[in-house]
Amino acid sequence: MSQDAEAKTPDEIREEIDQTRERLGDTVEALGSKTDVKGQARAKLDRVKENLRRKAEDFSGKAKTTMPESVPSSGQALMAKAQENPVPVAIAGAILVGFLLRRAMRR
Repeated sequence: MSQDAEAKTPDEIREEIDQTRERLGDTVEALGSKTDVKGQARAKLDRVKENLRRKAEDFSGKAKTTMPESVPSSGQALMAKAQENPVPVAIAGAILVGFLLRRAMRR
């Protein structure tokens, strides 16, 4: 035994052992979290989802502040007209589908 070990009281030695156990437990926990691939993937996915949610909120807020107030009411008015007169809308839709089919056939 060294002189340092002989100078310590049993309580000091117990305290040192407890501290060593605690550090060892922290080290084992850290190593365990590094090898938990599923946990790391879940954490990364959660961070990406949160970033996307924030960006969507920012974009939505910017769109609401820059969009004129007449745009939603214009869209609603257009839908009301289309429901009142479905035949012209159906004809326009058929023409558009025919145009797109012709373009697809040429490729």
